[in-house]
Amino acid sequence: MLEHDASLTATREAYDTAAPTYARLFRDSLRESPLDRAMLSVFAEAVRTAGGGRVADLGCGPGHITAHLADLGLTAFGVDASPAMIELAQQAYPELQFDVGSMAALDIPDGELAGVLSRWSIIHTPPPQLPSITSEFARVLAPGGHLLIGFWASGDASRPTQVFDHAVAPAHRWWPDHLAALLRTSGLTEVARMIREPQPTDRRQYQEVHLLVRKA
Repeated sequence: MLEHDASLTATREAYDTAAPTYARLFRDSLRESPLDRAMLSVFAEAVRTAGGGRVADLGCGPGHITAHLADLGLTAFGVDASPAMIELAQQAYPELQFDVGSMAALDIPDGELAGVLSRWSIIHTPPPQLPSITSEFARVLAPGGHLLIGFWASGDASRPTQVFDHAVAPAHRWWPDHLAALLRTSGLTEVARMIREPQPTDRRQYQEVHLLVRKA
């Protein structure tokens, strides 16, 4: 737990410092990412088909993805560990709810949510601590609720996690089957996955993975 607390503090402080630059660079990132938009639409449709309800964007950053979920018709709110990111999100999208919080201990009742979105928000979690995060995702989801989780893939099935250089904080890649198995142990069953191959213009030449899972 001390390792996780130290990692969270370091990550929060780093993103507080980088928040204005991050918001400027990524606020319009979906415009050039049709596959990302498609997966978010699939996620939104899955949530609506299962009956709808509140959806949390965990690691929401400056709030642009939370706003996109709202545009897709979801009752979405954002949570981020960085107070600076939350302040930027509140300024940009005052009609939406944004709260400072940790994925390891969400201030959300059991079974409250119809959906959880985690786009690259797990990458700074030390691998030994990730099971507690996935269990927290499962705890706040209602039965039948969906989680869409995005991350970069490790390049070797024999190495389920790999550290890589990140401009903001130490980060990790995950082998997709390994992470899917970890989610399964938390009671979250895979529904679909999308793997996007790196493009020549990408800053990082890693596969991007989106896993859509459902709570039984």
